[in-house]
Amino acid sequence: MIDSFLLEFMIIGLLGVGSQWIAWRFRLPAIVVMSIIGLLAGPMFNLIRPEQDFGDLYSPFISVAVAIILFEGSLNLNFKEVSGLGKPVFRIVTWGAFISWMLGSLTAHYIAGLSWEVSFVIGAIFIVTGPTVILPLLRQSKLKPRPAKILKWEGIIVDPFGALLAVFAFEIIVFFTGEESTIYSLLYFILASIFAVALGFVFGKLIGKYFEEGRIPEYLKSSTVLIAVIACFTIADEIAHETGLLAVTAMGMTLANMGIASIRQMRHFKEDISILLVSAIFIMLTASLTRETLVQVFQPEIIAYVLLMLFLVRPLSIFLSTIRTDLKIQEKILIGWIAPRGIVALTVASYFASVLTEGGYEGAEIVTSITFALVFFTVCAHGFSIGWLAKKLNLSSKGKPGVLMVGSNQFSVSLANVMKKLDIPILITDSSWERLHKARQAGIPFHYGDILSEQTEYMIDMTPYDYLVAATEYDAYNALVSSTFVPEFGRKDVYRLSIQRNSGDNLEDMDHTIGGRVLFDEKFAFDDLTHKVEIGYVFRKTTLTEQYSFDNYMTNCESSTVLLFTLKQNGVIQFFTEDATVRPVVGDIVVCLTPPSKEFGKIKDKIEEQRKQKNNK
Repeated sequence: MIDSFLLEFMIIGLLGVGSQWIAWRFRLPAIVVMSIIGLLAGPMFNLIRPEQDFGDLYSPFISVAVAIILFEGSLNLNFKEVSGLGKPVFRIVTWGAFISWMLGSLTAHYIAGLSWEVSFVIGAIFIVTGPTVILPLLRQSKLKPRPAKILKWEGIIVDPFGALLAVFAFEIIVFFTGEESTIYSLLYFILASIFAVALGFVFGKLIGKYFEEGRIPEYLKSSTVLIAVIACFTIADEIAHETGLLAVTAMGMTLANMGIASIRQMRHFKEDISILLVSAIFIMLTASLTRETLVQVFQPEIIAYVLLMLFLVRPLSIFLSTIRTDLKIQEKILIGWIAPRGIVALTVASYFASVLTEGGYEGAEIVTSITFALVFFTVCAHGFSIGWLAKKLNLSSKGKPGVLMVGSNQFSVSLANVMKKLDIPILITDSSWERLHKARQAGIPFHYGDILSEQTEYMIDMTPYDYLVAATEYDAYNALVSSTFVPEFGRKDVYRLSIQRNSGDNLEDMDHTIGGRVLFDEKFAFDDLTHKVEIGYVFRKTTLTEQYSFDNYMTNCESSTVLLFTLKQNGVIQFFTEDATVRPVVGDIVVCLTPPSKEFGKIKDKIEEQRKQKNNK
C-alpha cells in the first residue's frame, strides 16, 4: 500500500500512459488494457487505493476530468459533419435511447432482481456509450465514415443525457415515494437543465467572440478554454447535480459550429489532455473497486443481465428506432452491437449507488457490481470485435495503409502512380485545377481544394490514409502542412520534401524545428526530383529475395539513385529519410528513382549543364 499521496499520483500517471503505450504497441483496445492494469494495481495487489487515499478530492477530480473529456468530444460535433445522417442520428439519440431505457429497466428488474426504483435509475445510466470508449475504438478500427460518424454523435450526445435521465428518474422516484417531496423539486431540476444548456451556449459564444476579435492572445487561448470549461461545469453542477455535463456539451458544440480559425489547435490541445485524463481516470476507477465487488460480478443474475443487454436490448433499440431510415442492414448490425460503456457510466453509477443505498432501496448494494460488469464486458467484447465485425460487414476501410499526397506535379504524380500499381490507397490534393491535370490524366484519385481549409475534414475521408507527404514546390507551405497535420497523423508518419537550398527563402534554419520528416536524401529537393523525372529517370520496383538481398541491391545501384520507400509484406510503408535507417528484408519491395541506362555520365553532365543554365538565368 502506497502511503505517499504524491507517489500514488505518479504511479497512476505511469500506469495510465503505460497502458496506452502497451495498447498502441500490441494493437489492443486501450480501455481494456487500462481496466486490467487498474484491477491488478487496486483490488488484486492492493498497490493503490485512490478513492480512500484521495479522500474528498477523489469525486471532484473525476467529475471535472469527465467534463473536460466530454467537452473535447463535443468540439468535434460540427453540424456539417452530420449532413445526410440527421434522421438516423436523431432517431438513435431519442427513440433509441428511450427504448434502451425501458428495455434495460425491465431487464434489471426481472433478470437482475432489482427493485423498480433502482432498475429505472440504472436503466437510464446504461443508455450512455461515451467518447471515452467510442473514440479510441473508432481510431483503432478504421470504420467507414458513415457508421463511424453515427457512433461518435450518439456517444457524445447521449453521454450527458444518460446522466440527466438518471437524475430525472431518481427525482421522479423520490417525488412519488418520498414523504417530503413536492412538484417544485421536479420543476427545479427541469429548469436547471434548461439553464445548463443556456449557460453552455453563452460560454461558447463569449469565448468564440473573444477569440475572433483578438481579445485573447494565442498563448492564452487553450488555458482560457480549459478554465472556462471547468467554470461552466462547476456553475451548472452546483445548481443541480449532473447538469454540468450538459453545459459543457452545449459549450463544445457551440464552439465547434462557430467556424473559429484556431479551433483545430484548440481541439488538438484538448485531445492531448483528454487522453491523459482518460488514462488516469480508468486506472483510478478500476483500482478503487473492492474484491467483494469483483466477486459479485460473477453472480448468475448479473451475468445474465449483461448478456441480455449485449445481445437483446442494444440491437433491438437500434433496429426499432431506425425503422424507415436509409441505414443499411449491415450498418444496423454494427451499430446495434457496438455500445461500450465507459467513465460516465461508472462515475454516475457510483454516485447513485450510495444515494440509493442510503434511501434503503432494494438492490442498490449491487449497482456498482452490475455497472462494472457491464463496462468491463462491453469494452472487452466490443473492443476486440469491432475490427473483425466491420470487415465481415464490409464497413471498414480495406487495403493497405494509404498515402495522402499534397501537391500535384510531375514527381508526385509519378510516385502516386507507382503506389497505385502496388495497390496502396493514394489521394493527391491540390488547390490548383490546372496542376491537378497531371493527376487526372494519370487516373490518380484527387481532391481539388486547399488541404488547410476548414472544409477539408468534411470533404475528405481521412480514414484510409496513414501517411501524409507534403510534396509541393513551396518549402514554407510544405512546412505549414506538415506542422498542421502532425497531431492527426503522428510525427513519424508526416513527411515533406527537402528544403531547396537555392530558393532564396533562407529556410535552412527551419529544418530541425518544423514538423514532418525530410524525405529521401536531403540533397534531393523538389527541383532535383522533378528534373530527374523530366529527363527520363524511371521508378523501379524490386522484390528482395534470399539470392538478392538489400546489400546486393545497394551494390548494384547507380550513385544517383534515389531510394524512395519500402513496401513491407504486411502493407506497411517505410519511407527512406535522413533521420531513420530502413533495412528491407526478404519479401519486401524496394522502390527507387534511377537512371534509365548505365550511361549515367552523359545524363549527369546534362543535369549539371541545365542546372547551371537555370542558375545563370
